[in-house]
Amino acid sequence: MLDILPHDGDILEIRMARPPVNALDTALVRALRDAIAEAPVNGARGIILSGAQGMFSAGVDVPALLALDRAGVETFWNDFFALCGTIAASAVPVVAALTGHSPAGGAVMSLFADYRIMAHGVYKIGLNEVQVGLSVPEPIQFAMRRIVGPYRAERLLIAGAMVDAETAHGIGLVDELAAVEQVVQRSVLWLGDLLKLPPHAMLRTRAIARADLLDVWGDTTGLLDAGFIDDFFAQETQTVLNALVARLKNKA
Repeated sequence: MLDILPHDGDILEIRMARPPVNALDTALVRALRDAIAEAPVNGARGIILSGAQGMFSAGVDVPALLALDRAGVETFWNDFFALCGTIAASAVPVVAALTGHSPAGGAVMSLFADYRIMAHGVYKIGLNEVQVGLSVPEPIQFAMRRIVGPYRAERLLIAGAMVDAETAHGIGLVDELAAVEQVVQRSVLWLGDLLKLPPHAMLRTRAIARADLLDVWGDTTGLLDAGFIDDFFAQETQTVLNALVARLKNKA
C-alpha cells in the first residue's frame, strides 16, 4: 500500500502503491497519515509524497465509498481531513511529487504540501468534485484559494475544472514541472537545497508563513461540515457517482 524509500540528506519518500490508480480508501488514507506523522519522529528532515509514474492518485475510491453507510462515509471523510491536516502540520517540509494525473483527492492532498512538482505533458490536475456530483467544503476551498488566489479558485472549483500540467504551472497550482521519470529526483534536489539553509531560521520562517493554514487545518476535529455528508447521500450525488462507477466498470 505504501513504499517507504530513503534518499540522501535524511529525505524520506512515501510512495503510494495501491494499484491500479492509487485510489484513496480508508486504509490508504490512514497509512499515509501515520507515515507522514512518524517520518520526522524517525529522523526525516524532509518528506516526498509520490505515486506511480503516470498516476499520482485518482482520488477517492468511489466504489468503496458508495458501499459504506452514513457512519462509514463520515469516518472516511474525517480520516481524509485528518490526513490533509497532518500534511499541513508536518514539522518538516513536504514536497508533493505529482508523478502523473492528480484529480480530486490527489490534487487536494497536494494543496497542503510546501511545494508541488508535476510531470509535464499529458497529465492533468484539478478538483473535479463538482463534475462527479460532490460539493467542495469550505476548508478545502480555503486551501485552494491560498495557492491560486480567490477568483481563480472560484472559477476552477465551481467548474470542477481539470487543467493540464503546463496550465497548472502557469496559474501557480504547481510550482515546477519535470519529465515524469524525473519528478521525484527534482523533489529530492529541491528539498536538499532547502535543507542546506540554517535550520532554525528556515523552519521558524516556514512556521510563520504557514500559520494561516494551521489556523484552519491544525486541528481537523469537527472541521467537516455535516451538510457535506447530507449532500453525499442526496439523490443527485448518488446518481452521478453510480453512473461514474458504471462507466469505470465498462472501461475495465
